[in-house]
Amino acid sequence: MTTDEVLRANARFYQAFARGDARAMDELWARDAPVACVHPGWRIIDERAIIINSWRMILGEGPTPISCERPRVLCLDDSSAVVTCVEQLGDSELTATNVFTREAGEWRLVHHHAGPIVARPSAPRVLN
Repeated sequence: MTTDEVLRANARFYQAFARGDARAMDELWARDAPVACVHPGWRIIDERAIIINSWRMILGEGPTPISCERPRVLCLDDSSAVVTCVEQLGDSELTATNVFTREAGEWRLVHHHAGPIVARPSAPRVLN
């Protein structure tokens, strides 16, 4: 099932992140499709080599206490999907979006964007 496959790919992303495994992170990112990454507080990176170097720098500090909570998969078609989730990073929470494409039969990351959750609304706001 596509949703399960995407969730497994998303889990591999967070496992590589948690282990500080730059090689596994490199293997997760698409090689042929356009890619982009936005680390918290950083500008957009849209070149694969620079994205991988950014991860090497981040992961070079060793294992990171990160986990993915409440992932939700939005399958756009049989070759693209979006995962939204909350990242637990130590005592901090970040909201994250991971976009995947099917490349060479595998789900690969084409976009990661994470940012801090500053405030939590007590109740949903109705705009209309």
